Amino acid sequence: MKKTTRLRALFEAPEILVMPGAHDALSAKIAERAGFEAIIMGGFPVTGSLLAAPDSSQLGLTELTDHYRRVTGAIEIPLFADADTGFGNVTNVRRTTIEFERAGVSGFFMEDQLFPKRCGHTPGKAVVPADEMVAKIKAATDARADDDLVIMARTDALAVEGINAAIDRAALYREAGADALFIEAPTSVEEMRKIVSDLGGLHMANMIDFGMSPDLNAQELEEIGFACGVWGLSSIFTMTRALMDLYAQIRSDGTSANARGRMVSFAEFTEFIGLPEMRQTEQQDLDFARALIEAHD
Repeated sequence: MKKTTRLRALFEAPEILVMPGAHDALSAKIAERAGFEAIIMGGFPVTGSLLAAPDSSQLGLTELTDHYRRVTGAIEIPLFADADTGFGNVTNVRRTTIEFERAGVSGFFMEDQLFPKRCGHTPGKAVVPADEMVAKIKAATDARADDDLVIMARTDALAVEGINAAIDRAALYREAGADALFIEAPTSVEEMRKIVSDLGGLHMANMIDFGMSPDLNAQELEEIGFACGVWGLSSIFTMTRALMDLYAQIRSDGTSANARGRMVSFAEFTEFIGLPEMRQTEQQDLDFARALIEAHD
């Protein structure tokens, strides 16, 4: 089954799809090994990982697609990606869709913020006119070569124009062709229930650690009616804390010895990233070459 087909089936399944966030190929592979069926990778953790900078549209299309391509090459499960604001107008959105498909992503969400965007759980957001976003969604759905590629429309209008305006926008975005909807940063369970009940269809809940939305678990989100729950920033937050603690300990102790209980071993890491398999393949190629040469001697 194609990864796009698999992701679409997971979104449409009766049970909720739980997607952890990853920020690079290694964290994506770890999530896959943990048993998750799909992962999400947003602009916040990728910008933080690649640039050590805030999520404010600082990564361009080529940088992001190159990163996604490395991730999809490392895992077998679907990757759900972040297209920010589409990197421009409708023409740019068409190219974004084409390049994301070429990079191997199985779906993406695109938002209606004014460029340069802000993290959805920070103040000061602004949104473009609804008709501009509707046109972008139409451009994306027209440009995809694979009809199973999941295209999700995100609106940040709740914080700017209120819950009813956000719901009205989301309804327009679905009519324009969006497969699923994402109303960012509801601040109460009541708002979350209203979003799903008023609109129906497929919705994603963004569970940001220390964010503005209620801290619900997957079962609670499924009961409300969300098709998907994502924990998109947990990996980058956890990695940052772990490395802060490690470097502080090395600085204090002059050694990493006292931190090794929190590490995988050298052997565990090389096994995880596939060194034994790589060496076996190399040996097979060398054995083939030697056998061929010996046959001609």
